[in-house]
Amino acid sequence: MRGLPNMTLASLQRGRKYVINGVDARDPDVQRLMVLGLVEGVEIELASSAIGGDPLEFRMFGNAISLRREQARHFAVSPAGQGE
Repeated sequence: MRGLPNMTLASLQRGRKYVINGVDARDPDVQRLMVLGLVEGVEIELASSAIGGDPLEFRMFGNAISLRREQARHFAVSPAGQGE
């Protein structure tokens, strides 16, 4: 993800809100996740993770979605309320 910050969905702190500000959509699996609503501008938070840290559970739009860390690395984020 050229020009995007280093913070991704794979590196979030639990309970804090973030905004997706970039997506590396070259992977077809990531494109399918975008159809589910994981797109730029969406507010998201880490709800929990499985033992060992994979998969990760996120909350957005009042719903939960689980992603593997490998998939989560394709979504750049910034803390909500900071220049989105």
